[in-house]
Amino acid sequence: MPNMSERPRRIRVQRDGPLLVEGPVEVVGEDGEVIVSKRFLVAVCTCRRSRIFPWCDTSHRHRDRRHGGGDGV
Repeated sequence: MPNMSERPRRIRVQRDGPLLVEGPVEVVGEDGEVIVSKRFLVAVCTCRRSRIFPWCDTSHRHRDRRHGGGDGV
């Protein structure tokens, strides 16, 4: 358990992006596996597209673009 005199962890929420969490952090997966990062800032994936889940690899930026109409764009 962390020392209670420490300030709370800061988490930044971004629209269409990962959660940015001041580290170090431990993430507990659905299966109970604990994954640790000792970095000062980590990006936690929220879209589940990341190949290194639970960490973000910016896969959320790559979306299928559907072109409509006959303008060829």
